[in-house]
Amino acid sequence: MADRFDALVLGAGFVGLGAALALQARGRSVALVDRLGVAAGETSFGNSGIVQSEAVYPYTFPRRPAELLAAALNRDPRARIRHEALPALAPALWRYFQASAAGPRARSGQGLRALVARAVAAHRELIAAAGAGALMREGGWIKVFRTQAGWARGIAEAEETRSFGVAFEVLDRDALRAREPHLSASLVGAVQFGDPLTTSDPNALGRAYLDLFVARGGVFRQGDAATLAPSGEGWKVGEIAAREAVVALGPWSEPLARRFGYRLPFFVKRGYHMHYAPRGNAGLSRPVLDYERGYLITPMARGLRLTTGAEFARRDDPPSSAHLDRVEPFAREIYPIAERRDAAPWMGSRPCLPDMLPVIGKAPRHKGLWFDFAHQHLGLTLGPISGRLLAEIMTSQTPFTDPAPYALGRFG
Repeated sequence: MADRFDALVLGAGFVGLGAALALQARGRSVALVDRLGVAAGETSFGNSGIVQSEAVYPYTFPRRPAELLAAALNRDPRARIRHEALPALAPALWRYFQASAAGPRARSGQGLRALVARAVAAHRELIAAAGAGALMREGGWIKVFRTQAGWARGIAEAEETRSFGVAFEVLDRDALRAREPHLSASLVGAVQFGDPLTTSDPNALGRAYLDLFVARGGVFRQGDAATLAPSGEGWKVGEIAAREAVVALGPWSEPLARRFGYRLPFFVKRGYHMHYAPRGNAGLSRPVLDYERGYLITPMARGLRLTTGAEFARRDDPPSSAHLDRVEPFAREIYPIAERRDAAPWMGSRPCLPDMLPVIGKAPRHKGLWFDFAHQHLGLTLGPISGRLLAEIMTSQTPFTDPAPYALGRFG
């Protein structure tokens, strides 16, 4: 006899956790299912640890010919292309290129801001309820610049977000050194975003959110989401049945959606991380992004985590250390990192759609099937707030923002 629930949420990353907790808060009985049987064990495990409040405009595809050429030849350290994957990726990347033009980019910014503006508050509510305050840091993060030209571009990009209410502080060389004295004196300046929260252990934060879900009466099971199937008036995975099902599987969402006949211009941006020991007594108090080289260093419980930009590859292509190997020397130029602490680089896949907006809403041809995925670089940031939006739609409450920008139907 199958266990029956109001809702079945597939995937225990931050997006799935956010959806499960939000549905639970609205009186629904919820089962959360993950193939690993742990929280934040896949893509959510390896992020930069930033709950962003400034991420109005998405990362866009290069538009200028010189930038396109540099990217195509893997001369831009901010990204890496696995050329053997291009035939499979080309249709989605073409749409990504189109969506990176000024007009579509502005529309994506409007859609992102409606979610990002509420993301920190949504996390604060869960952090307080979960007793996870020790895992979080105030003070935001810093974007540093190697050249005056890069600094000027970075300030201009920050200014573009001011109309959305994003707060930031411009730091000259001396002010930057006062905030982070172990950074290289060769850096010309920085922009600090002070409102975001950061965590020293995303995996531990995910476990805290899962513990909260279970303490509130939720059921967590290990199971294979690929077995999702209609069952009577609802849906079933293994011996777990529910009236409604939410697909929140990150990079594994698209194959499941395709099995039910929904075809999306889906692709992934793979990323790598490695932990390092600091050299001597060096320390960082917040994440630091090297704007012109496209990697980030952040203090984590396991050491200093270096995260790469985007590798364009198929989700299941073998991992390669090439991207991490490319940016590690740049990190050593601006910060005294010592030996690697991990046996091999960790790799994860960021789930993306061309407009860099998630899908949040119903599967139009299947009663009781809902989608909550494709949060690109912002899964940690947007998990709780996208869960709230989905739960409001599912429970017929007035949504806090228009859900149309995130509807599946925008892709035809």
